[in-house]
Amino acid sequence: MLILPAIDLRGGRCVRLRQGDYARETVFDEDPVAVARRFEAAGAKWLHVVDLDGARDGEPKNLDTIRAIVAAVKMSVEVGGGIRTTDAAADVLAMGVRRVIVGTRAVREPAWLREMAGKFPGRVALGLDARGGRVAVEGWQEESTRTATEVAASVRNLALAAIIYTDIARDGMMAGPNVEATAELVKASPFPVIASGGVTTVGDVEQVKAAGCAGAIIGRALYEGKIMLEAALAAAGDQLG
Repeated sequence: MLILPAIDLRGGRCVRLRQGDYARETVFDEDPVAVARRFEAAGAKWLHVVDLDGARDGEPKNLDTIRAIVAAVKMSVEVGGGIRTTDAAADVLAMGVRRVIVGTRAVREPAWLREMAGKFPGRVALGLDARGGRVAVEGWQEESTRTATEVAASVRNLALAAIIYTDIARDGMMAGPNVEATAELVKASPFPVIASGGVTTVGDVEQVKAAGCAGAIIGRALYEGKIMLEAALAAAGDQLG
């Protein structure tokens, strides 16, 4: 199983939110590039980057920082946050990003997601962020009427790279992942599922691995020293690269 350390960008800085609340921000580092290099030095092969400004505003806002991160490391980098046009996805992928993560528009406009998957096969991950079982959009500010399993079932014929599932209530809270909901999505999804939100301990890593996840994203717990990246990588087993 993959371990993807997370860098959330806001105003060019490395931050974390609690439960997706922009008013509950903690700044962890002024230099995201240095953070990325530390993660790589610890052994990570993948990096998960979210443009929080982009997620809220509807278009990427931290492109210079993302470009600098990609140039500084050899890790595979996935990027999400505000990628809501085909051109925006193409621009981000042209930087050397391995795959882009789409959410809001992909949920609202299935035809666009089909177009994206056709144009960039294997390089688009669908981000499904759920609150109370319902998929949330617009930087988690609004809820849709669909569940994550419903959305996953509806896209099974597309050439997607993965589904990234976040339980918003657990995100940034270090209270453990929603293993039950994640396991249900693994069973329903035709694509690899990457768990996000609440992964805090080696035990959490082992649980999501046992649930069949292809990967786990870890953020705040790394920054606050609740888990060492090396320990998470060891618990996950060999990485798939």
